[in-house]
Amino acid sequence: MSEHYDVVVIGGGAAGCPAAIQSARLGARTLLVEKNGALGGTTTVAGVFTVGLFHAWGRQVIAGIGWEAVSRSMELAGTPMPDFTDWEQPHWKLAVRVTPVIHAAVLDQMVLDSGAEMHLHTMVGAVGRAGSGWEVTLCGKEGLSTVTAGAIVDASGDANVVGQLGLPRRTVDDLQPGTLIVRLGGYAMEDLDRAALDVAYRAAVARGQLSPADFSSAEKNVWQFLTNRGQNAMHVPGIRAGTSIERTAAEVAARATLLRIFSFLKAQPGLEELVVEGWSVECGIRETWTIEGEVTVTVDDYTSGRVWPDVVCHSYFPIDLHTAEAADTQFAPLSYGVVPTLPLRALVPAGEDRLLVAGRTLSSDRLANSAARVQASSMAMGQGAGAAAALAVQGDISVRDLDVAQVQMTLRDHGAIVPG
Repeated sequence: MSEHYDVVVIGGGAAGCPAAIQSARLGARTLLVEKNGALGGTTTVAGVFTVGLFHAWGRQVIAGIGWEAVSRSMELAGTPMPDFTDWEQPHWKLAVRVTPVIHAAVLDQMVLDSGAEMHLHTMVGAVGRAGSGWEVTLCGKEGLSTVTAGAIVDASGDANVVGQLGLPRRTVDDLQPGTLIVRLGGYAMEDLDRAALDVAYRAAVARGQLSPADFSSAEKNVWQFLTNRGQNAMHVPGIRAGTSIERTAAEVAARATLLRIFSFLKAQPGLEELVVEGWSVECGIRETWTIEGEVTVTVDDYTSGRVWPDVVCHSYFPIDLHTAEAADTQFAPLSYGVVPTLPLRALVPAGEDRLLVAGRTLSSDRLANSAARVQASSMAMGQGAGAAAALAVQGDISVRDLDVAQVQMTLRDHGAIVPG
């Protein structure tokens, strides 16, 4: 006999963990499935530990389960929070800098304390319809197993379940570049000659040792990379990562990019003792697929601060589309006072009854997605999807027939900030 769960959440990243915790806290029997050995996704395994944004214009706009996890992680690490009242500082200074391994451990505790079950090192092998719910084949180290679910939350980051079901997904040819997070040491910036480094860089590009697209800033290139100690400062363009084969190529390309940069830098005066003090095993991926949902959030919806009738959370981040051609970024801050919102219908594949997504695969156009995809917004979406999934199963109805006011009230009761 297959194990039956009310809700199965696929993916234990920024969106998946709050989804599973919220579902379980509502009394639904919940299973969280994660392909890696640690929860947290981009925040932990990919090393993007600057988590944001929870605050806008000096006030908190995203709270709930994601904020609970981040706050607990910061408290345990003894790390101070940013000054959120100083909202005029650069947006990245308002992000919360968690310690990845502590954050992963906190997520372990929160998931298990909620009553949810957790399977790490596990992926979805197949998914099919079973009555009003789903049959899911899981692939673990021991082989294949089957579970059934009343509802699924696809928080895989790539809409894997949606894709396996053959439902429509959107993508583009020129996906945003990835980034491999590293931490460099063994040098002092005051010992370096910026002008000489710029000359060496241009020569390396001319002879093909480096590519201008290797760095996340075309204007500042090597100097910015060294100033950041390599953290979130490289680009890996021309990759796709929606399948395991594509992801393999992306990981290989990311490490080749790092090796190219490291070999160049190591040969420069003042960098002879350069070392890699730490790295994230997984290349950070900004973009693969988005779903075709009941509604689509456009950049005009996002930048106008439209309040949707079925709103489940705020989102707050500037338009932030990384491009590969000039190793640059299409960046546009939001107008003063604007705080975007995200609707439940953007988390529901069109026409589906017991399937939701959460995180960067929400139904959105490309520019809106470049902002809404970030961790704090994904955490808020995940909590909304987890609540909707549990309530739909408990009420034996479609997620499209849920009383939106009940969903919103439930989220507020569990600490989330819901507009309206």
